[in-house]
Amino acid sequence: MASGGSTFSVLGADVTITGNVEASADLHVDGTVQGDLSCTSLVQGESSLIEGAVVADSARLSGAVKGTITVRELVILKSARIDGDVHHETLTIEQGAKVNGRFAPDATGTASEPARSPAPVLELNTDEDTQRRVSLAG
Repeated sequence: MASGGSTFSVLGADVTITGNVEASADLHVDGTVQGDLSCTSLVQGESSLIEGAVVADSARLSGAVKGTITVRELVILKSARIDGDVHHETLTIEQGAKVNGRFAPDATGTASEPARSPAPVLELNTDEDTQRRVSLAG
């Protein structure tokens, strides 16, 4: 956890963390996180890897993520490689990003909300070895 005066934390390219990361500050990740990551705002470097769930108010992803992403405002840059389901309120994906997972237009990803009809889910597979396809299920 970040302490009172810190508002920005950096995990450098030479850092590998095995275990969950929780930051009350904004977080910039250039290294490797093998565990769940929770913070206010996440900026991910191109060479970084996150293997675990990501939870943040906002995220700008440009590296590899293997796990569920739950973010209110999400930007996926063209260098990103995402393998996992994505829960979001707003979403921007640059052309060229590689995403293999399901997109759900809600940032909660939890069952604690009142029951409602399921929102349409966007499935996007842009893996280089398969045809590019987008389907809307709902």
